[in-house]
Amino acid sequence: MTPVTAVAFDPTASWRLNEQVSLRDESFGALAYHHGTRRLVFLKSRELVELVRRVSAFESLDAALDELVSADERDRYLTALTSLARSEIICGR
Repeated sequence: MTPVTAVAFDPTASWRLNEQVSLRDESFGALAYHHGTRRLVFLKSRELVELVRRVSAFESLDAALDELVSADERDRYLTALTSLARSEIICGR
């Protein structure tokens, strides 16, 4: 079994959707399938899907959150994105 590598998650860095990941839109949000790890991850809101798709257009994750997420939802999305980074759904640019 391959050990899981910890991902250093820095919201001040620039991020992107991993090129090994396919997103499939669903009524609840999307399914993210990582072709390398064969991991399937559920993105449970359309807003999170939009953020993941557009994050590479911003100089940092913080900038993307400032633009696309309300201040009262920021912590929730930051937690979700941290998990997506650990799952290698998003990765540093």
